[in-house]
Amino acid sequence: MRLKITKSKNAMNLYVIESTYINGKHSSRIVEKLGNYDELKKTLNGRDPIEWAKEYIQQLNEKLKEDRQEVIVKYSPNKIIKKDEQHVFNGGYLFLQQLYYELGLDKICKEISDEFNFTYDLNSILSRLVYARIIYPSSKRSTYKLSKKFIEQPKFELHHIYRALEVIAKKNDYIQTELYKNSSRVSKRNTGILYYDCTNFFFEIEYEDGFREYGVSKEHRPNPIVQMGLFMDGDGIPLAFSINNGSQNEQVTLKPLEKKIIKDFNLSKFVVCTDAGLASYDNKKFNDLRDRAYITTQSIKKLPKYLKDWALDPDGWHLFDNKGSCKVYNITELDEEEDVNKIFFKERWKNEKGLEERVIVTYSLKYKNYQQKIRNNQIERAKHLILTNPSKYKLRKNTDFKRLVEEIHLTPDGEVAQTSKLRINEKLICEEERYDGFYAVCTNLEDDAHKIIKVNKNRWVIEECFRIMKSEFKVRPVHLSREDRIIAHFITCFIALIIYRLLEKKLGNEFTYHEIIDNLREMNFYQINHDSFVPIYTRNDFTDALHESFGFRTDYQILTKKIIKNIISNTKTKKVLKYKENKKSVIF
Repeated sequence: MRLKITKSKNAMNLYVIESTYINGKHSSRIVEKLGNYDELKKTLNGRDPIEWAKEYIQQLNEKLKEDRQEVIVKYSPNKIIKKDEQHVFNGGYLFLQQLYYELGLDKICKEISDEFNFTYDLNSILSRLVYARIIYPSSKRSTYKLSKKFIEQPKFELHHIYRALEVIAKKNDYIQTELYKNSSRVSKRNTGILYYDCTNFFFEIEYEDGFREYGVSKEHRPNPIVQMGLFMDGDGIPLAFSINNGSQNEQVTLKPLEKKIIKDFNLSKFVVCTDAGLASYDNKKFNDLRDRAYITTQSIKKLPKYLKDWALDPDGWHLFDNKGSCKVYNITELDEEEDVNKIFFKERWKNEKGLEERVIVTYSLKYKNYQQKIRNNQIERAKHLILTNPSKYKLRKNTDFKRLVEEIHLTPDGEVAQTSKLRINEKLICEEERYDGFYAVCTNLEDDAHKIIKVNKNRWVIEECFRIMKSEFKVRPVHLSREDRIIAHFITCFIALIIYRLLEKKLGNEFTYHEIIDNLREMNFYQINHDSFVPIYTRNDFTDALHESFGFRTDYQILTKKIIKNIISNTKTKKVLKYKENKKSVIF
């Protein structure tokens, strides 16, 4: 590296540059801008800036030479490796660690530790529970063993984990509130739109205990469950959650958690977007006050007859994004090829028990074809069941394609039959076909219909959050029995989900969760001489993007002890890097 001085009419600037040789061509790049000559002279108290710059660059060169010194390691084919000595460590967690410290979770742990005055390292425990949930999802006992695969070794024993879970559960509200405040400083939160949904998690037990209770399982399992309600912001980053009894009606879970957000997070102006299962009258009424609003999906089948007839009427449809055109369409006259990708809509207001809301119905030939394709496949499966294995009909007969099968118990003369017979329920199929291509939402907003539909379509992101937790994070089955430890388990999963979503955002949302998690899991290093590490993972587009986004690299041929220490130290400095903001218009 050397000094470069550029002069203009009114200024002289000093730079540190480095010679490069890329693709057979010599060039140079700016390593650092030292500043303006006159400004440097003032800050250096009259010392010559050029002399100071040369000394500074000499120090950089000496440090660079020290870091680039080649490492020679000798191995012998006659020596047996030591027993029980670990050589392979994971370094993918270092990128999660930087986000963990940017979120101030170490400070949160310190505040909790000071309050309860215990001796074990809560920060070490919580961080390992979070990193392992993403990279090595498993039980708490296995997490303790697997956390030893990280370059930094755990500073706790197994029994400390279970003690820590009790404390984490007690400070649930505090952790969520502080996480929201800290995350707002790390990445701008899109709280104009809040998505809410519920799911449940099963336990491999055969009895209820007052918290783990039998309920309607999303996975149709006969096990006791607990229910999670989750709020997510408009950019897909989790905001807050609650854990409830498995038998509780999911509709009543929204208001308590929303009240906590309003009070603890100091949020008051937002739109709540939910599916039809959470769209009770009370929930709508609650979000029809002050600066709050709601968007909920609406089952056309459950509309009053006059509204159902209006929604299914082929006349009176308008085209989305038709630039103010007043043309009205009849959907029976649409062209299957020319209009297949177009979305048509109609809207009107209705008053239910004093609650005025707007019903927006859309129609799409593409959506109609999709629904028909799904149902035709289900019909084929139903026919196959009737012909080959009719005894399976009685098992979960109200789910999936089995709803299309009906059981006949009468003879053609109306007499009671001795045996039953299965057949395709043609009446049900005709009834379902009436609604193909239609989709409806209800809202108290007066914004453009296409904006409201666009916001509602993003509900799939919160469903993806649940899918990531269940498939990639392996959150269930839950191998805990005490209520406080169960709640703490979901707190660690919630934190892991926030960190994962922030990681996605930092990478520009360019990689799938399979690519992200698999690559982090495979970022292993082989330790030599008890201090240096050799990367043994494959460098690819993901690892390049990761290093560029986080500002440090782990893909050199060898990482000396000094380099590793610097990397670990930098991940804990709480240096908040700028994210690529995803500029989205919100309704308010």
